[in-house]
Amino acid sequence: MKITIDIDEKLLQDAMILTGERKKGPAVVKAASQYIKREMSKKFGHMLREGEFGDYPLTNEELEDFDR
Repeated sequence: MKITIDIDEKLLQDAMILTGERKKGPAVVKAASQYIKREMSKKFGHMLREGEFGDYPLTNEELEDFDR
C-alpha cells in the first residue's frame, strides 16, 4: 500500500543508515517492522512476568527443542 507521510530528513537518514537500506521506502518499512517486533517482545515479556499464561504446557527443555 502506498501512503504519503512527512518525515524529518535527519530521522529518515538515520533510519536508512541503521537499517542498511539505500532507498527511503524500504528503510521506513524495515524500521517500522523492527520497532513493532521489539514492542511486541516487550509486551510478551511483561505478560510472562505477570503470569498471564498460567501453567504453560511445555517445559523449558521442550520449548528449546521446539522447531521455530
